[in-house]
Amino acid sequence: MGKINLAITGCMGRMGQQLIKSASKDKSIKLVSLTENRVVNKKFGGIKPELNTEKAFSKSNIIIDFTVPKCTFEVLKIAYKLKKKVIIGTTGFTKKEENLIKKFSKKIPILKAGNMSLGVNLLMYLTEIASKSLNNNYLSKISEIHHKHKKDYPSGTALMLGKGISDGKNKDLYSLIGKKYLNKKSFPYGKKINFNSIRKGEIIGEHEVNFSSGKEIITLNHEAFDRTLYSDGALTAAKWLMKKKSGLYSMRDLLNFS
Repeated sequence: MGKINLAITGCMGRMGQQLIKSASKDKSIKLVSLTENRVVNKKFGGIKPELNTEKAFSKSNIIIDFTVPKCTFEVLKIAYKLKKKVIIGTTGFTKKEENLIKKFSKKIPILKAGNMSLGVNLLMYLTEIASKSLNNNYLSKISEIHHKHKKDYPSGTALMLGKGISDGKNKDLYSLIGKKYLNKKSFPYGKKINFNSIRKGEIIGEHEVNFSSGKEIITLNHEAFDRTLYSDGALTAAKWLMKKKSGLYSMRDLLNFS
């Protein structure tokens, strides 16, 4: 396989900038396009950012998108028309939007993950095993901490972990989502999964899943120290997706967790 011609959307964002750095160090990647939702009079690696257009993505094999849902669908419509592969790291989608992404994936390959980290995806897998193994006497809750700039809550990763719990019980995630708290020092367990999101400082990401029977508590957690976890994971996903046909994939497919 030759070099991957890569397009990065939201290039001025935190993940966009990190992806540019990681891609520039990867000899199997050729950065051919950068996009942003506004005019940027600056070049990165000799490339000037453009708006999301067919022209901007025409030379790419694959597009990596870490933006916001509105932008993601703008990108997906163009990718669908041009038959480009897409990595989606954007979070905060509604159930209706998730279903729309599935429709796009019937024609183009899409890998979507709320978190591109190997460790987090392993944590999701372990969460599912725990949920499946524990009886209904165990209640669960999920907490997460991110930097003060992050707007959506619960985080995409927290919802991934919630899905791990729901998959373990063979239930739909949306039927199990309980209360969503913001910046609480403590929060209760519930019959459904309660979430607490803390936004402070420049924390990259901390996630914790708790199961409690009232007699014992089981805790699973993950802490990220370096944002390259996510950009390196996204580039690994891009290389993997290059060999795939249309469909909706996840990091679990890439990592081959059974």
